[in-house]
Amino acid sequence: MRAHVWHAHAITAVVGCTALVLGVTGTGVAHAGSPDLGRQVLAAGDGWGSAEGGTTGGSAADAEHVYTVTTWAEFKAALRDGGDAPKIIKIKGMIDAVSQGCDALVTGGYDLQQYLKDYDPAVYGNDKVAMGPQEDARVASAARQDTEIKADIPSNTTIVGVGRNSGILGGSLQVKGVSNVILRNLTIEAPLDCFPKWDPTDDNRTGAWNSEYDAVVVYGTHHVWLDHNTFTDGRYPDSERPVYFGKVFQQHDGLTDIVRGANHVTVSWNRFENHDKNMLIGNSDGSASQDAGKLKVTLHHNRFEGILQRSPRVRFGQVDVYNNHYVVNEEQKDDYYVFGVGISSQLHATDNAITLPAGAKVGKVLKKWNESPLTAENNYVNGRLTDLIAVHNAEIPAETLQSGAGWTPTLRKKVDSPRAVPAILKARAGAGKVC
Repeated sequence: MRAHVWHAHAITAVVGCTALVLGVTGTGVAHAGSPDLGRQVLAAGDGWGSAEGGTTGGSAADAEHVYTVTTWAEFKAALRDGGDAPKIIKIKGMIDAVSQGCDALVTGGYDLQQYLKDYDPAVYGNDKVAMGPQEDARVASAARQDTEIKADIPSNTTIVGVGRNSGILGGSLQVKGVSNVILRNLTIEAPLDCFPKWDPTDDNRTGAWNSEYDAVVVYGTHHVWLDHNTFTDGRYPDSERPVYFGKVFQQHDGLTDIVRGANHVTVSWNRFENHDKNMLIGNSDGSASQDAGKLKVTLHHNRFEGILQRSPRVRFGQVDVYNNHYVVNEEQKDDYYVFGVGISSQLHATDNAITLPAGAKVGKVLKKWNESPLTAENNYVNGRLTDLIAVHNAEIPAETLQSGAGWTPTLRKKVDSPRAVPAILKARAGAGKVC
């Protein structure tokens, strides 16, 4: 890995609001007066990620543990090098986890056309799950993709994109069972599941395609900061996925899921674009023993556009959601929701801006999954102050929601007027716009 260590040189990049010099000296100290994203830490009081010691990532890395990478193989090697010692990994350009395409991952004789013939409901029926040679080959091919595209992020790591157009295509970042991780200034294209599973028994025995791989999964990890990233389906929007057996050939899972006892996470100044299932906070109603008292997450100053659902869907956690902008597109207006209220959730959603197309029901902004009171105050819909709970209850009386999350956030920096939020985030949210 020594070939990937940065020593006494620097790269100047204009990233949105200011020119930053991304480099370190031979002693591992940033040049005076030249902010280095890799050396920056989450500010005190900035959301749940700043609690109980804060989030510093790899900011303390010595010169031997600062890398620049330009390929997926180099990136994974840098992650492995040095174990949990503080490290900074700078991604230069867009690196592709599946650069040779899905065909290079096929094994065991898997063939999609044969798979479709074998499990056509007219032939196979809907009474049992898919079994047989083609399903076995699909499982083997999927295992090969799993190994290839997943990257395990160790503790005490900062990963940053260099300049405006750097990040990861088709990889799945696993922030799993560790602590103290920062991801900033990255464009992350959601991984495409090359081998979705057909389950004939799903969806009331009408069948459904099920896919794997989140772009980022925070699993059993504490102290994480996701800042100024762009998360998107990119080259492979769901709208262009084919339909087989009358169901969309679903090849995407979540963009950023925070699950399994994860805790103290701040998600700030990101863009989430053109995706279906965006963010789960808590992934199972049966995980109380693991999740209760955890899943403390702050989302602020993020822009969501073309996101169909889960922004976020919450179970168990104390989740603070403020100063975000949600833009629902015309084609999504009949089948969308923004905030999912799940079991034992304590969602506190205030000071947000929501933009809906003509004819969209405001009540659908909230979706009730379980009886859990929430706080939803000072939110604006299409520029007008709106009581989201009251409108929801009037429009969807079968899913009446109660007001009052039972707690008040204290870990907030500046709270902007929700009327100003759309313009602020248009200018400053996402990769390439670090101020």
